[in-house]
Amino acid sequence: MEWDSTIWISAASYFGAGCAIGFGAIGAALGEGYTAGKANENLSYRPEMSGDVLKTMLVGQAVAESAAIFALVVSMLLLFGGAAGDNAFHGIKYLAAGLAAGLSAVGSGIGAGYPAGKACESMVRQPAASSQITLMMLIGSAVTQTPAIFGLVVAMMLIFAGMAIEGALDMWKFLAAGLVAGLSAVGSGIGSGLPAGQACEGLGRHPETRGQLMLLMLVGSAITQTAAIFGLVIAFLLMFVDFGGSPYYPYWAALLGAGLSTGLAAMGPGAGGGIVGAGACDAVARNPESQRPVMTTMLVGIGTTQSTLIYGFLVSLLLLFGSFSESANYVPSFSLLGAGLAMGFGGIGPGIGEGITGGYAVRQVGRLPERATLLTRTMLVGQAVSESTGIYSLVVALLLIINV
Repeated sequence: MEWDSTIWISAASYFGAGCAIGFGAIGAALGEGYTAGKANENLSYRPEMSGDVLKTMLVGQAVAESAAIFALVVSMLLLFGGAAGDNAFHGIKYLAAGLAAGLSAVGSGIGAGYPAGKACESMVRQPAASSQITLMMLIGSAVTQTPAIFGLVVAMMLIFAGMAIEGALDMWKFLAAGLVAGLSAVGSGIGSGLPAGQACEGLGRHPETRGQLMLLMLVGSAITQTAAIFGLVIAFLLMFVDFGGSPYYPYWAALLGAGLSTGLAAMGPGAGGGIVGAGACDAVARNPESQRPVMTTMLVGIGTTQSTLIYGFLVSLLLLFGSFSESANYVPSFSLLGAGLAMGFGGIGPGIGEGITGGYAVRQVGRLPERATLLTRTMLVGQAVSESTGIYSLVVALLLIINV
């Protein structure tokens, strides 16, 4: 069989379609399953509320389904959109589009299921506040879809923007763009659902705290979007900066490493920030008078969880805009790729670990506001120790880059 550009473009497009819906189906199904599970669990206590709970369950599942629908749309476009290009390298854009849409839907699907499940639980506990709980759920679940929308935007640009691919190096930059847009959205999607879910649960306990919980939920969920935004920035740089004058070796590895550095490093901070935000919502629901110190501690705690994201972003910029000499030796290429992987994977654990520390801290501040200073100081010391492993990863990544 003659392997011409048309065959390669079609093959990559079909593969991208499979990646889009394959990954995209994971998160929504998990989120919907959690929602249905909580609905069944709580209906066993209040079967007379089956109508309201069933309605809330279905609405929540519909929102969680949105991320998978985005992935399905991209999959259909890749299957039936008539993928075309001037050369075989154009196929990689369609594969990258599938990865961007599919991976970004994972976190959003899971994240949307958490507030929906908690809403079913709270509605049974506090039937009189059903409308308020439903509103909180809808707003919180909608915010979780933002990272999936970022992935969808990148996917659509890769498919329709008509960006030229003039050589093999351009192929790697588009693949990296799809990966960073998809991977960086996973943590943010899950993380933004955690404060929303805890706000719904808190509203079921104390409906009078609705305004306070809404504020904390929106602030906490919004800050968790930082990880996906950083990934979106790197994706745009990869798509629109011209690297045509750079030598193929080792720049193919630098471009791929740049996408992996921010994409992977964003996972931990996105989820970790959500853990802190959820703790803050829980604290204020139990003690509304503690909102001011809880908010302050939450902002500090979430801000600290984003540190390794910044490290990953820094390594990505160094890989994108560093000056590397042409070399036919594979060592420089894999050194740069290793730098991206070192910082990418190295940023996941610290982000989540610091989030766990912050989550416990804000909950205790809610219980004992007068000890906020002591608890915040202890939180920061604990987070600094957790941060050390991310710093080790940064040091190794920098050594690998400098070594080239």
